[in-house]
Amino acid sequence: MAPRPPVPTRSDFSAFQTIQTRWMDNDMYGHMNNVVHYSLFDTAVNGWLIEHSLLDPRTSDSFGLVVETGCKYHAEMGFPDVITAGIRVAHLGTSSVRYEIGLFRNDEDSASANGFFIHVYVDRTSRRPVAISNSMRKAFVDLMRTG
Repeated sequence: MAPRPPVPTRSDFSAFQTIQTRWMDNDMYGHMNNVVHYSLFDTAVNGWLIEHSLLDPRTSDSFGLVVETGCKYHAEMGFPDVITAGIRVAHLGTSSVRYEIGLFRNDEDSASANGFFIHVYVDRTSRRPVAISNSMRKAFVDLMRTG
């Protein structure tokens, strides 16, 4: 069995989004349910896209559909923690981008969880893959740089 990679730290990421946990995020075991981590990934990336005027969910000609995702868990999180999601781009294709996200509990430097998802950009009407626009590509290249 291969050794587990080191737990990511904040310095491994290029951009950050702060997300407040909610009461309903905790499960009967008293910590954040695993499905919430994926919602935090989605919220962080789409929040970053909207904040940088790269996505308007109602009017953009194209948008990213998630085609693959994964998560590794390192430490518990739960309400009322404040989560800082670190975001970076690990791979940029013609119509796809692989985001990597670290979820940091409160002021902790090591990720409580980290994961990825891959967006394939599609035309709003046809839902067929389209090339990532030049403005998005430039922003994604910037997210490939850490620190």
